[in-house]
Amino acid sequence: MSEPRSADLKALKALANPLRQRILELLAASGPATSTTLAERLGVTSGGTSYNLRVLAENGFVEELPERARGRERWWRAMPNDVRLPPAHERDDPAKAAIGELHRLWLAGDTDLYERFERERPRLGEWADAIPYSRGAITVTLDELGDFFEAYLALLRRYQRPDGETPEGARRVETRMLAFPSPAGEEAAQD
Repeated sequence: MSEPRSADLKALKALANPLRQRILELLAASGPATSTTLAERLGVTSGGTSYNLRVLAENGFVEELPERARGRERWWRAMPNDVRLPPAHERDDPAKAAIGELHRLWLAGDTDLYERFERERPRLGEWADAIPYSRGAITVTLDELGDFFEAYLALLRRYQRPDGETPEGARRVETRMLAFPSPAGEEAAQD
């Protein structure tokens, strides 16, 4: 994982686009691809994927792989990113709108991804039951919540491997972490 970087409005707008999110997901899951390959998999024109790849590249989310290029064919890969959203009190209206759309896209994408897993589950063999699931709540200060999140990211980094170092029998496993304050009135009574 890369060093954390704060997303500016341009980067937020680049991310808050359904097609760009799908492009990033495909590149992350399947590895490098050409604009044409992505277009075929996504059911869109290669012009549309080319444009959106350039927007993602301008914002550091993908990069071109010139060593794989042949003629006009350009290969792209997703960049490892640790993008942090600006705190709510620092967001102007355009940033709030972009972040709201981004959250909606992420949640819808995660729901779709899980539903696809459930449909494919009967064909996954021993991986069919590999779905650790935990729900809970913690009582923490803001600083402790920040530490909790950083510890989660450190755990992810511990299990991320560079390309070519995947052990036999390993497969990609999707992980998600979402933490938010309990809505008002739902907190446990404090002594």
